[in-house]
Amino acid sequence: MHVFPRAASEAAVSVLENSSVGWWEGVDSIVSVRRDEAAPAVELPASPYDEMLTPGGEVRPHYAALSARLSTLTPDELAERQKTQERFFLLQGITFTVYGAESSTERIIPSDILPRIIPAAEWARIEAGLTQRLQALNMFLADIYSEQQILMDGVVPRELVLQAPSYRREMQNLYVPHKAYANVCGSDLIRQPSGEFAVLEDNLRVPSGVSYMLANREASKRVFPGTFRGAGVRSIDRYPDLLLATLKSMASDWRPDPQVVVLTPGVYNSAYYEHAYLARLMGAPLVEGRDLVVHDNLVYMRTTTGLRRIDVIYRRVDDDFIDPLTFRRDSSLGAAGLFNAYRAGNVVICNAPGTGVADDKAVYAYVPEIIRYYLGEDPILPNIETYLCREPAQLSHVLANLDKLVVKAVGASGGYGMLVGPHSTKAQRDAFAEALRADPANYIAQPTIQLSTAPCLVDHAVEPRHVDLRPFILSGDKIVVTPGALTRVALKKGSLVVNSSQGGGSKDTWVLSDRKGER
Repeated sequence: MHVFPRAASEAAVSVLENSSVGWWEGVDSIVSVRRDEAAPAVELPASPYDEMLTPGGEVRPHYAALSARLSTLTPDELAERQKTQERFFLLQGITFTVYGAESSTERIIPSDILPRIIPAAEWARIEAGLTQRLQALNMFLADIYSEQQILMDGVVPRELVLQAPSYRREMQNLYVPHKAYANVCGSDLIRQPSGEFAVLEDNLRVPSGVSYMLANREASKRVFPGTFRGAGVRSIDRYPDLLLATLKSMASDWRPDPQVVVLTPGVYNSAYYEHAYLARLMGAPLVEGRDLVVHDNLVYMRTTTGLRRIDVIYRRVDDDFIDPLTFRRDSSLGAAGLFNAYRAGNVVICNAPGTGVADDKAVYAYVPEIIRYYLGEDPILPNIETYLCREPAQLSHVLANLDKLVVKAVGASGGYGMLVGPHSTKAQRDAFAEALRADPANYIAQPTIQLSTAPCLVDHAVEPRHVDLRPFILSGDKIVVTPGALTRVALKKGSLVVNSSQGGGSKDTWVLSDRKGER
């Protein structure tokens, strides 16, 4: 099986420190702490936030138990625990393939054994901010696919939305239960040098990575069982049940016990493991397009006992491929007539087609104003400063500062289609400048920022590595933020990206409880 997250993180904006002098001196005598010789030094706004240590070098309170446990382990003992985790991942089939690599052999998804720990008060703010954000984005989607009031009021440029590749005219004036267009959202957060969390990107189309979150948790329980039990970590075990309940709520008004299926492109898709994993945990059938039949605007799946009606489709297939009669005619991944059944209200597709317009990298710049427009509130979680190259003045600024900025193609993901200015060559900058002038609307730019660092086990040594955070938010009849997240790590020395497809990995995220008995 092949699997890696829809990577998006654009954590390529991260830059590893040139050194880790003095890092974690408390266990330096037992676990060797190497000094990185990273890429050439670049001018950055500030030192990265250290998740474990204060600026004075003291261990933060929520890391105290883990620090104490690590001080009792030798490098060889830590390495053995890493091997234990790798064996677990291998037995679970959690592997991936890097497209374009010299070898196409499957690899174990890179995973670090040291958890990232988030105290309860910080998580409460994250939870509130993500709930606010998804509520506003769902209202935005409901608006642009109906009255388009926000466009008429000039809050978001009309052409920015209506000309976006992910905007689907076919969704205009269609009923979506609970106006919940994005039922599963994976927003990418970073911690800024100030310690404040900010949103780097929203993933509303077919976000992936939740299987890593769940698998990392199971592995973490095996690697540090005592520390885990004593830390008061909130449970994420109910995520599959919450996901199933969210999906069923989308059809519960007209079907008492809706039939849910997971639609996958098939075994050759890089995220197939996740599709099969979630289907198994939910107790829902895993189907491909060829398993579906549409008759009289009703959708059925083929079974060994005959046709069975389907009410909710959790699709892991992109918009373009879900129905060859409506979208791409050459698609064999969906089912002919599926969108007409959706239009007729006889089946629910989650996430709704066309949700991608709300996570467009250019629309991202307007999310704070979208929140203020619909909710009358200031954003709890800020955006990263973003320059829209479609604006002539901002384009001029970007062209003059290509060596300092991160430039991203609006429709690209996975760390591709981007320029990391401080680590680029003049030839690369010249090529991007030409592309910017030719199609400025296709690009945005952001300042080069440093992600926070967390302790990781790298070749028998504990070293700081840059991390981002992808929590998962469910939206149906209500919005639920899972009390955990996928922490992605730039494990590769000198790496700029956290994507597993480009040398990154992941680790478990411990969200601590503020009340005894809360898990």
